[in-house]
Amino acid sequence: MPVMSEMSSDDAARLLREARRIVVKVGSSLVTNEGRGLDEAAIRQWSQQLAALVQQGRELVMVSSGAVAEGMKRLGWRQRPKEINELQAAAAVGQMGLVQMYETQLRDCGVGSAQVLLTHADLADRERYLNAKSTLLTLLHLGVVPVINENDTVVNDEIKFGDNDTLGALVANLVEADVLIILTDQKGLYTADPRRDPSAQFVHLARAGDAALEAMAGGAGSGIGKGGMLTKILAARRAAASGASTVIAWGREPDVLLRLCAGESIGTALIAQTAKHTARKRWMSDHLQLRGAVRVDDGAVGKIVREGKSLLPIGMTSVEGDFSRGDVIAVRDSAGAEIARGLANYASSEARLLCRKSSADFERLLGYAAEPEMIHRDNLVLSR
Repeated sequence: MPVMSEMSSDDAARLLREARRIVVKVGSSLVTNEGRGLDEAAIRQWSQQLAALVQQGRELVMVSSGAVAEGMKRLGWRQRPKEINELQAAAAVGQMGLVQMYETQLRDCGVGSAQVLLTHADLADRERYLNAKSTLLTLLHLGVVPVINENDTVVNDEIKFGDNDTLGALVANLVEADVLIILTDQKGLYTADPRRDPSAQFVHLARAGDAALEAMAGGAGSGIGKGGMLTKILAARRAAASGASTVIAWGREPDVLLRLCAGESIGTALIAQTAKHTARKRWMSDHLQLRGAVRVDDGAVGKIVREGKSLLPIGMTSVEGDFSRGDVIAVRDSAGAEIARGLANYASSEARLLCRKSSADFERLLGYAAEPEMIHRDNLVLSR
């Protein structure tokens, strides 16, 4: 049996009620009605729920499968192809309909949408990771719902995520989501396959990352999609690394997103054992190979340490080392003591030009205008 989370059901309900940033992942079998083309009614219902949550002041990201399945339907293929070039062709054809459907339904609900295609390489490369993060956070700030899918038209065996459950977890890490909701064609997680074992018990609440969960999970279910319950459990473990809890629920449940976010117990909740800030701080603190550092004046020290502000270049006095955008660097006071560390928005060569400069000077100095911060407060953790 899986280890129950230290949280109670009431705690889990409160976590969902208070969740501000939510990633929703929906599988191919739901989006395409078991491969029979896009399910317009289902996408309309999810879009209505997404729009209602946005109007509550929440930030929503939709990770949607379905491009390959929709492409197969448009091309008249009945079985999922195995050749990568055929999968890419199906994705290219299907992506047109998938994105158009979401755009139409969300627009009708009064909410803007955006298409974002990602590959593993986008999140493995530090600079592209920060670029993707900045874009998504900007969209969320604008009240737009990003619709994300793997960029199947360009991936190969070395860089593809393999399933959108993993992509959902990586996106949850990327945007520092509070909760990952995985909508599937199953009610949630059971201790065994209920179709074969009548004694199988439903798991309402457990700890994300518990090895017992992986042991009880079955293989892939549908022939349309690639994910099974195991990929969802592994996705929950990955999401928990950044402090995001995961809920696995049946996508056809009426108003499932609204009811979950109202605190109703639906599906299986896999609770992260580490808070978001603690998880991020631990990752930063364990990043021992710092690429460089910036020294700051006393005013900047006060802003960072006492007020929790971002590091602005105007407070920087000097730059040490050779680092790139996205590297973890130290922030040191005038005496050289480390006060914080975080992800650099600018390379060391650019940072040297920006010392003591205001954001109004950035375009003149660099030839382009980018983030006003050297390190944003969301990517900054205190060292003392």
